[in-house]
Amino acid sequence: MGEAIKNRYEFVILFDVENGNPNGDPDAGNMPRIDPESGYGLVTDVCLKRKIRNYVDIVKEDEEGYGIYIKEDIPLNRSDNKAYEYLGVDEKSAKELKKKDPDADKKIRDFMCRNFYDIRTFGAVMTTFVKAALNCGQVRGPVQLGFARSIDPIVSQEVTITRVAITTEKDAENKSTEMGRKNIVPYALYRAEGYISANLARKVTGFSEDDLELLWEAIINMFEHDHSAARGKMAVRELIVFKHSKELGDCPSYKLFDAVEVKRNEDVLYPRKYQDYSVAVHEEQIPDSVEVIRKI
Repeated sequence: MGEAIKNRYEFVILFDVENGNPNGDPDAGNMPRIDPESGYGLVTDVCLKRKIRNYVDIVKEDEEGYGIYIKEDIPLNRSDNKAYEYLGVDEKSAKELKKKDPDADKKIRDFMCRNFYDIRTFGAVMTTFVKAALNCGQVRGPVQLGFARSIDPIVSQEVTITRVAITTEKDAENKSTEMGRKNIVPYALYRAEGYISANLARKVTGFSEDDLELLWEAIINMFEHDHSAARGKMAVRELIVFKHSKELGDCPSYKLFDAVEVKRNEDVLYPRKYQDYSVAVHEEQIPDSVEVIRKI
């Protein structure tokens, strides 16, 4: 997997949704998430990370070093067992190991970072070994994402649908269709911002250049293998990357984010496609030591 990355990065993701629900809110009947004060749409960081994990899982298929720790239908302790096997212990003998080897927790952490891509990337709360007295605490990952927010306020529409498949025999005696509802956003463009710490990569997880290239690939394609009727048409439209010249960076991240301007075209009242927006990167606001890379 190579050496840890040596440069700090920030990045901006622009993605859109057409006639779909990008991220339902379970506290609001699974309606699209929204900021109630402003009306802007939201997509959580957890939702985006899930799609990145799923893409890596599809591409690598549990290749050595690219396992996924936070995985659907896989209990965390099942993945933890791989670390026990590595140390040659079980839950009972692990307590004795802890007494003999004070670095046992660190060995567990390093093993999990080497073998699970999402731990190496996003970090994890590694307290699941606590029953065996092994606990490497919270691993801070070098890659962090914020919530995505829509460029304009969104309008959530509730659409009534019908189906001809009746659930029960009794119901089929009285009716031939059933009614249902789904919530959609006709169109919205979302912006998410992310950070990559070379310092944490070097000190903690070993996140490498190969891992970084896989991350860019996963972000660009994170909706391509996640299509569903509920989510409508979703696509990543832009991935703008800022590469600093050194580990700790050359300027505050907000200056780089402020240099990316996304606005609705003046002649557009109701945006319904990506071309209704203009994206500009004001490079005059960016230090010469920071490289701007537009991946899409």
